[in-house]
Amino acid sequence: MDAWDGEFLVTRSQLDSNVKNVPAAVRQDIDFAIKQVFDFATAQRQSMREFHTELHPGVTAGQRVLPVNVAGCYAPAGRYAHIASAYMGVATAKAAGVKTIIACSGPFRDGPMHPYLMYAFDKAGADVILTLGGVQAIATMAYGLFTGKSADVIVGPGNKFVAEAKRSLFGKVGIDVFAGPSEVAVIADATADSAIVASDLVGQAEHGHESPAWLFTTDEKLARDVMARIPVLIDLLPPLPKMLPALLGATMAK
Repeated sequence: MDAWDGEFLVTRSQLDSNVKNVPAAVRQDIDFAIKQVFDFATAQRQSMREFHTELHPGVTAGQRVLPVNVAGCYAPAGRYAHIASAYMGVATAKAAGVKTIIACSGPFRDGPMHPYLMYAFDKAGADVILTLGGVQAIATMAYGLFTGKSADVIVGPGNKFVAEAKRSLFGKVGIDVFAGPSEVAVIADATADSAIVASDLVGQAEHGHESPAWLFTTDEKLARDVMARIPVLIDLLPPLPKMLPALLGATMAK
């Protein structure tokens, strides 16, 4: 359905070649964001101190902090490429000391993986990168297909099918959260910036038609400013993949 007929495993030469598809400014932004996530996750890991103590003669108790062997990190790329999801999952696992990090994202709009996602996965420290999305990506990481390494934990957002796949696998593997639809509610007064409020609302609503966005305000001027800005922001979003309008039409016809 995604029209991808290339190899699933991304090679080192493909990763090196992909760099030229990422503008220098975008690389700098991604590198900066990766460092922020990695540095915080490192500090968080260091705060979890290992210790042991003798409670009374002959009885010692303590704790150890051990990384999992394999983490599966998913980043969606259906309507839009979720670049932040790529480095948030991988950089955090890297800081935790996970031995093997497997990263998956689907083909972007009938082509290979989005170049920014591929760059982010690589720079954040993924050991294996696969051009694979949806339920099949979650199953691949859980059962170690193509890699021979089954994930101990799978993290990353996705659509309702990805969320259900993770829920079904919970118990066999660890997951980050039982996710529902994306939704946002902004509570604002007259001091709020209407541009930021509108961006917050659209940023969540673009996840899909099941993603409600609400603004609660006592200021009529702010409400009208936000309502005026939202259509403009929506028009600035990249167009949907060519296949989506046809799929939506088929769904409505049913």
